[in-house]
Amino acid sequence: MPDPTAALPALKQRVQAHREDIVRLMRAICAIPSTDSQIQAVGQRVGEEMARLGFDEVRFDQMGNILGRIGPPPEQSRRVIVFDSHLDTVDIGDPAQWGWDPFEGKVEDGVLYARGACDEKGSTPGMVYGMALARDLGLLEGWTAYYFGNMEEACDGIAPRAFVEHDPKVRPDVVVIGEPTRMQVYRGHKGRVELAVTAKGRSAHAASNWLGDNAIYKLLPIIAGIRDLDSRLRTHDFLGKGTITVSDMRVSTPSLNAVPDEATIYIDRRLTFGETVESALAEVQAIIEDHADADRDDFMLRVLTYDAPSYTGFRLIQDKYFPPWALPEDHPLVQAALRTTELAFGRRTATGRWDFSTNGTYWVGHAGIPAIGFGPGDEVHAHTAQEQVRLDDVVAATYFYALLPALIQ
Repeated sequence: MPDPTAALPALKQRVQAHREDIVRLMRAICAIPSTDSQIQAVGQRVGEEMARLGFDEVRFDQMGNILGRIGPPPEQSRRVIVFDSHLDTVDIGDPAQWGWDPFEGKVEDGVLYARGACDEKGSTPGMVYGMALARDLGLLEGWTAYYFGNMEEACDGIAPRAFVEHDPKVRPDVVVIGEPTRMQVYRGHKGRVELAVTAKGRSAHAASNWLGDNAIYKLLPIIAGIRDLDSRLRTHDFLGKGTITVSDMRVSTPSLNAVPDEATIYIDRRLTFGETVESALAEVQAIIEDHADADRDDFMLRVLTYDAPSYTGFRLIQDKYFPPWALPEDHPLVQAALRTTELAFGRRTATGRWDFSTNGTYWVGHAGIPAIGFGPGDEVHAHTAQEQVRLDDVVAATYFYALLPALIQ
């Protein structure tokens, strides 16, 4: 394999020669709405770019994610690397909060403001062009590389699960997650589990409310107990503190003039190391038992399940439990990524972690496949009406994606 240091001048020259192409692809994929996991149109656009760049295979998988492969089929390869970038986005929210078309976006002072610019379309152009340029410069020797443009917003890790267990049934050796990292190397984040507590009551006319048993009122001490639990949760030196938040409530009532007979609260529980889905359930169950008294049979606690089909009709059913994960600072993949930043940018960046969740919950948390994160943008802008990314970083990320495979031992 060529010395990546020797290949660097040629790589930088070629990236700059493709700068307009990289920016054009970035603007194009942001302009294609892909909310609610509807990534077919944006996947087709990315697929067209990969075909034009001469990828060896370009296709949609069974779930509807877009795959682009460079190198031999994985069964004929020594090692497989996956560049993971989700192409779906959240909705735009209140259109009045945007002063411009959120999909066409706007560019000011070299910053693109658009839905998906940060979370996470910003990594896609660099991955696609980085793979092609790495091939052209011999930096992928011994590797099969996949670009994996997937759907993630609705359920972290479900697309990687399809990649490994269903189609194309490939277990990669390493993964690069393109979620925004401020151009640093990220190596983990907290996990989470989504819970629900349902309280059963008894309906009555609101004018005779004493004849009923209000399900909302029954949940009030449970909500207070969950609020108070948050400050007592454990902390980890790297991942940070676990959290718990009541994030939604749904009520069943015969009418607005009736006592509700059922109410459900939904709970977002972020898990640090030392916390598990079992311990999270036990904490909430203890709150129920402390406050329910003789009515504890009127409460049901459960882990939520994701079972929605993708736009192709493909369905995977799984609990909404996403384990915490982290690679140690001295892990070979982390060190290779740090060496890559030093070579690409002239300085070794810091390592860090995300506050939000990524597909790493499957790659590392469930499957035990080493993964690091690297991408342009800052997660503080994700899901906001100020979502943004520096276009210089979108282009510069190409250096990292192209060089990394040659630096992995």
